[in-house]
Amino acid sequence: TPPRLCRALYIAESFAAEWETRKKAAGFSCDAPEETVSDSVLLAAADTAAPQGVLAIVEKPAYSLKDLLAKGPRCLLLLEGIRDPGNLGTMFRTAEGAGATGIVMSPDTADLFQPKTVRATMGSLYRMPFAEAKDWQGALSAIKAAGVSLYAAHLQGKAMYDTLDYRGDCGFLIGNEGAGLTAETAAFADAYVKIPMEGRLESLNAAMAAGLLMYEANRQRRALSGSSAERKERADLV
Repeated sequence: TPPRLCRALYIAESFAAEWETRKKAAGFSCDAPEETVSDSVLLAAADTAAPQGVLAIVEKPAYSLKDLLAKGPRCLLLLEGIRDPGNLGTMFRTAEGAGATGIVMSPDTADLFQPKTVRATMGSLYRMPFAEAKDWQGALSAIKAAGVSLYAAHLQGKAMYDTLDYRGDCGFLIGNEGAGLTAETAAFADAYVKIPMEGRLESLNAAMAAGLLMYEANRQRRALSGSSAERKERADLV
């Protein structure tokens, strides 16, 4: 299904027949106008050296922090200073898969709408609610005031990430790939958590760490939502 904010589609001549076949097979429908263009025009317009044959003009989605806090139980990903567009895009994709309810980003986070980030989200950008907080500290204060417990992935963490209870409203603080969280941001955390490291590693990639935390919250919530029989079955499998 195309994003609801799709405004126009451009199809390469060499891909036009296959595009029609794929649309019919997938039951694809879109109110946006379609235009077939030459391969050279599509190549000139695309950001990649080998475009897939379709380009779309899509309106940027817009949310507020109030939107992200409107419904619960919340599971938020709070990103401070993530600079790598691939990491940022992967976090959006993983957040959708793990059932997170929203992402809040500090002002110094990478541009969410640069082409590499958009591609890395694999479409999750248009489904995962997000807010770009101009006042980062103010946003964290508002999230805490709304009753969301915050957990910081931190090298000084004492509690293993899978030993805390994330079934209520929770948010995970993930810091810059090199520097981690600032002291000011980490101070908002209710607890510092750590992910066990074997070998000689000191830490994981930021996107990987975020994924582990969100999927642990997902696991706990699935166990809570199932019937007693389902919960017992899951426990027997562990």
